[in-house]
Amino acid sequence: MTRFGFLLACALVTSLGAQSLTDRFKEVRGPWELQLERGEATTVRKGVEALLGREGLTVNPSDYNDMHALVALRGLAARACLAEGSWEEAIAHFQKAQSAAEENLATAEPFLAKTRMEHELKLKECREAVTKQAPRLKELEEAPGLSQEQMKIRQQLKIFMDEQQAAITHSERSLKDIESILVRLRQAKETTAKTAADWQAFLVTEKAEISEAGGTAPFVAAKLEQVKANDTHPKQERLIYARRLQKLDPTNKDVVRFLTLLLGKEDEPEPVKPKKKAKAAPKKKA
Repeated sequence: MTRFGFLLACALVTSLGAQSLTDRFKEVRGPWELQLERGEATTVRKGVEALLGREGLTVNPSDYNDMHALVALRGLAARACLAEGSWEEAIAHFQKAQSAAEENLATAEPFLAKTRMEHELKLKECREAVTKQAPRLKELEEAPGLSQEQMKIRQQLKIFMDEQQAAITHSERSLKDIESILVRLRQAKETTAKTAADWQAFLVTEKAEISEAGGTAPFVAAKLEQVKANDTHPKQERLIYARRLQKLDPTNKDVVRFLTLLLGKEDEPEPVKPKKKAKAAPKKKA
């Protein structure tokens, strides 16, 4: 049960840049998260899968921003499937998220390594240039009565030093950004791999427990009592597990009643059956 809390609290990192799929994900993620909290898992799943069907298939593998958003969307689709009880489908999404995260890191690492090397070389060149010209600028700034030519050289040196310092600041910031991106991509790879493996193992355990219980119906009945008793667990965890039990055994009315209670809905009255008209007594012959 505790893995539900971990999963729902764990949302894969959002986009790293301004690209089409990334922007779209930014727009819809907030509303979808709220819908998940309200228990509208099926609505979220359909929305995410529709977006993946429209734009997920056209993502450029070399665009680590959109690939990162694709990983996050797969993770959100998986969470929605878990919340509606469709754990097999959730695992499929987790595995696709893992595959996308691995591909993204493998593609981004060499590209970012090259960019990092370029910035490191630029830093070295700029720092050497600043070190070389700093004494000359200091000399001109401290010298009294500069000629017009010397003042012109001093101004040119100031501009040059400012440009070099701006380039140094830019490269230092870029190097930090590169490292931050790589950290996020590595975390996405590790998280998706672990989550996919954990849920695959959890599903194997569930199948074994169903077999041990003597079938799906007795397994669901026993698990339902456990979920009811674990009232210290967050409502969202209990709702997810109750939906799983309903998915396993749709005929269990106790599960339906428990779901109704968790969602804060009143039991719907059973439809009133129309009364059958009484047959007219046969007329007596005169």
